Amino acid sequence: MSPTVLNVTALPSFAWLADAPLQRIFEALGFPTVDVRCVGGCVRDALAGRPMGDIDIGTPEIPDTVIKRLDGAGIKVIPTGLAHGTVTALIDGAHFEITSLRRDTSCDGRHAVVEFTSDWREDASRRDFTINAMSLRPTGELFDFFGGADDVKAGRIQFVGTPADRIQEDYLRILRLFRFHAHFGLMPIDDETLHACAQHKEGLKALSAERVTREVSKLLSAANPLPSILMMRACGVLFAVLPEATQLSALNDLITLEEKLPLPRDWRRRLTALLGNTDARALAVRLRLSNHDADFLRTLLADHPVLDASMALSALDLALYRQGRDIVLNRCLVAAARAPSPHWRTILTRAAAWSPRAMPIRGDDLLSLGHQPGPAIGAALQAAEELWVTGGFSATREELIARALQAIRQA
Repeated sequence: MSPTVLNVTALPSFAWLADAPLQRIFEALGFPTVDVRCVGGCVRDALAGRPMGDIDIGTPEIPDTVIKRLDGAGIKVIPTGLAHGTVTALIDGAHFEITSLRRDTSCDGRHAVVEFTSDWREDASRRDFTINAMSLRPTGELFDFFGGADDVKAGRIQFVGTPADRIQEDYLRILRLFRFHAHFGLMPIDDETLHACAQHKEGLKALSAERVTREVSKLLSAANPLPSILMMRACGVLFAVLPEATQLSALNDLITLEEKLPLPRDWRRRLTALLGNTDARALAVRLRLSNHDADFLRTLLADHPVLDASMALSALDLALYRQGRDIVLNRCLVAAARAPSPHWRTILTRAAAWSPRAMPIRGDDLLSLGHQPGPAIGAALQAAEELWVTGGFSATREELIARALQAIRQA
């Protein structure tokens, strides 16, 4: 089957094709004698008119030849994935992954054994979704074997070939399906594909926790992942990878709050909103979260200090002062999503606008008045801090010192 060939040179979203570093890479790789093309996400994103990430390149030549060509052109090359035919070229501060065309010879549901080919259709046939299977020459001809351009326009996410076959090649494709739907989907996933996901969801157990968590984090980073998550739940995939995710209405309310404030999306905050009564530490271990992400999750699931819609603004100010804006705001967002109330509006607005306000006295100020170091100084500063916070951060330096000295006398 011949591909559909489109010329995209007139589209502003493809202006990057003329960038000097990319043109130099193509020249080094032998274009036009060698049919070198951009592939994958950069083609998809440009066609969708979205910001692009990395530019990946495909070539019909084997890695050894690619390395020799780049070396000959004076371009630094790193053999980042030779087993899969990939090298990385570094030029003018930019990097480009260059992969030789491949076909799969065997798959175990997690990894594929590949061999090199010079056939662009064979390479496109092994890709997961139609929107990821297009390729683009530097002269602007876009090659589309499987209707990917139409699917990008329609917001339709579908596998290249039979869904069940593609899933069994790599079970991670189940999660990638919902992730790409969350970011690009404008219509529901078709019944055949959802049935294949349900039929093969047990294969997800064979995947590493890191791969699963990476897909979950990207899914939850979409503008509104809820429609995709609802489909995950309907076919049993959500329970298979994240059985704790039961609070879908809370996620919906959280997304609404993020848009109103407005606030940048944070997949960890959204994950927390989804969770029911969960052991945060155990979940962090199971998902193999980084220490930073695990600490964030535990902080958001903490029950002290209590943050709820009935809290006094002075209590909110104290929490903001002690824990910081980001922690308190995120905790309030999750609490508001789980237990909606009109009172949250004032609390969230105040928390979002918070900026640190340092108390204008320190221990040195008390020591300079002749007091000795020790627990009494700490207690005095705590008393002054209470006045500082409960007074709306308006107490003068003199008033705070007077309160601290009073605490020392009463000790």
